[in-house]
Amino acid sequence: METKFWRLDREQIDEEKINEAAALIRQGEVVAFPTETVYGLGANALDDQAVKKIFVAKGRPSDNPLIVHVATIAQAEAVAEISPLARKLMETFWPGPLSIVLPKKDGVAASVTAGQETVAVRMPNHPVALALIQAAGVPIAAPSANLSGKPSPTAADHVYHDLKGRIPCILGAEDTKVGVESTVVQVCQNPCVLLRPGAVTKEQLEAYCGKILLPNKKQMEIPQAPGMKYTHYAPEGKVYLVENEAELQVAYRHWQTQGKKIVILIPNQWRGVIKDLSDEQIFLLGDAENLSEIAAAVFKGLRYCDDMGAEIVLAASCGEEGIGMAVMNRLTKAAQKEKWSDDGTDRK
Repeated sequence: METKFWRLDREQIDEEKINEAAALIRQGEVVAFPTETVYGLGANALDDQAVKKIFVAKGRPSDNPLIVHVATIAQAEAVAEISPLARKLMETFWPGPLSIVLPKKDGVAASVTAGQETVAVRMPNHPVALALIQAAGVPIAAPSANLSGKPSPTAADHVYHDLKGRIPCILGAEDTKVGVESTVVQVCQNPCVLLRPGAVTKEQLEAYCGKILLPNKKQMEIPQAPGMKYTHYAPEGKVYLVENEAELQVAYRHWQTQGKKIVILIPNQWRGVIKDLSDEQIFLLGDAENLSEIAAAVFKGLRYCDDMGAEIVLAASCGEEGIGMAVMNRLTKAAQKEKWSDDGTDRK
């Protein structure tokens, strides 16, 4: 399959390219497009055969639900039962990186919801994404536009690397700003449940929802949102989380003596901790005090590890306040909850 790769200017969007991509959506095809969080791979959320093409292109398990992207609240009302609380969240945080899980309405493709009675809905805060949804005239179901399990794409080139020849069209723009997928909150019950952390924080949501719970074991086993059940975001090398500079030094020396190719993902402040590292072994995530900057770089850093052929990845932990909770969620998934221990064994 030939993959068309168009780069668009978000300030002066090429309507001809948007209309051609929208026509593909209406014809039952899939299209990759930018959002403010990560790049998405979209199909008509009302066409089950089209949605199944997303799963084929990504190699995604069929019991992993998708998020439906809309351009208006009215479009959300066509696919979900919107409670007063959900409407308040939409009016406050949309367009933006918040997905809301609600009871679904008839017409939503079964593959979108993995056969469940709920659907996650969000309105992306990106002019290309909104233009595509509006031109297509249908809600668009979209997970991240990467091969399943791999680091999510924050640049159009990431999408092209993973999905060239597997999808018909990529709408490219600038690198994404947020860098981690949307927050997902389930508001079908009281208290609400934070199914996936993101840039809209637990603290921000609690100002409207009251106390918010984290998912229980059953909700993790039968996920209502992407990114809950399976190992995600992982590069080819084995990822370990290190909590401080001393732990980084010990872990690095251990793997160095075994002849492993190591890449470290660290904040700027840790740059001089290990003196004999080459520049290519270091990916700087940003200022340790600016967790939004760290979030925007974390997937790019994990992909850099693959570019460098890293066998071992040592990734710095960060605080879990605000968007830091989302960063640690992604790093923990990538590391399969592995942390470094002083005796060289995996610590779960």
